Amino acid sequence: MKTNYPNILVFATGAPNWGEGGSGFEMMVNATRAKPPALNATICGVVSNYSAGGVAERADRLGVKFRFWKGPFTAEGYQKYVEQFKADFVMLSGWLKLVAGLDPARTINIHPGPLTRFGGPNMYGHHVHEAVMAAYKRGEITHSAVTMHFVDSKYDTGPVFLSYPVPICSGDTPEILAARVNREEHRLQSHVLDHVVQGHVRLEGGKVVYATRDLRGMMMPNGYDENIHVVAA
Repeated sequence: MKTNYPNILVFATGAPNWGEGGSGFEMMVNATRAKPPALNATICGVVSNYSAGGVAERADRLGVKFRFWKGPFTAEGYQKYVEQFKADFVMLSGWLKLVAGLDPARTINIHPGPLTRFGGPNMYGHHVHEAVMAAYKRGEITHSAVTMHFVDSKYDTGPVFLSYPVPICSGDTPEILAARVNREEHRLQSHVLDHVVQGHVRLEGGKVVYATRDLRGMMMPNGYDENIHVVAA
C-alpha cells in the first residue's frame, strides 16, 4: 500500500454561517478516501478566515485539522501554515484573500469562470457569474468555464492549466449558471488536482508542462489563450 502521498493544505474562506460553504474542500477529502482514491494525496489541514461556519463544521466532521486565520494575510503567514502542516501543495478552494510568498508551482487555485477576462480583484462567486451572463447577453461569449491555474502574486493571473467549457443556456440566470459551474467544479477539481500532485501537469520556468498531448487536450479542449505559455512534454 502506498504511504508516501503528498500533503495538500487547503485554504477555503467558506461562509460565516454554520453549514454553508466548504463543499469543494469536503469533495477533495472524500476523493482522497475513496477506494481507490481519486486524489492520491492527504488533505493535511484546512485554513479559513471564519472561525465558525461551513469550513469549520466540515473539518470537524471529517476529522481534518482546522485553523482559523484572521490575518494579516502576509507572505510570512502563508509560509508559517505551509511549514506547520508540512504541506507539499496548497489548494485554494474558494479562498478570497491574495496569496503571497508561496511557490507558484505548488499553489493551485480553482476559479468559476474564464480567465483572464473574468478574473481579478473582487471577481469571485456571483460577481463572476453576473459578468459572464452580461457578456453572454451582449453576444460576446457562448460558454463559461471552470478554470484551474498556478498561483502567482496577483489575483487570477497565474498560468492556466485547465479551462473546461461550461455551456450557457438561453434561460439562464447568474444563479442557474452558478449551480451548473459548481457541479463541474466538484466533478473536476480532485481529478485535475491529482494530475498536478502526480507531476502529470507541472510548472517549469513559468510554463505549463503536460505529460501527454492527450492530457493537454483534455485540460484545454477549446485551445489556448495566446497569453498562456503551454508546452508539451
